[in-house]
Amino acid sequence: MLEDLLEGAGRSIVFGLVGIGLMAVGFLLIDLLTPGKLRDLIWVERNPNAALLLAANQLGIAAIVFTAIFTSYQEFGRGLASTAIFGLLGIAVMAMAFLVLDWMTPGKLGEVICTPDRHPGATVSAASHFGAALIVCACIA
Repeated sequence: MLEDLLEGAGRSIVFGLVGIGLMAVGFLLIDLLTPGKLRDLIWVERNPNAALLLAANQLGIAAIVFTAIFTSYQEFGRGLASTAIFGLLGIAVMAMAFLVLDWMTPGKLGEVICTPDRHPGATVSAASHFGAALIVCACIA
């Protein structure tokens, strides 16, 4: 029993590290898609638009990782690999959703995200990010 508990705890740590790594990649994605440094936009300038987009991104990635783990293969290695693959796929789909929305709307979406006042385009972009993540979750399940 103790052996099973320790094995489960070890797997949780590994899956957790993969999830955190994917969330870090998501952070880097938003940083690439928006002008300026994302960490400064949110933590120094307190930009609500950038914070909303990043929050939607992080929640979306967490939902993808959760779904991938929850529906995971019994074999640990295959489950871990599928979680990483679906996580990266989800990040790519979210990036594509951002770029398509940017293409469909006037101006540059990255600049809208960086404006200091709350902008409705940021809400739409955040919803697009999270919606793209939910689509990936449905594909996993």
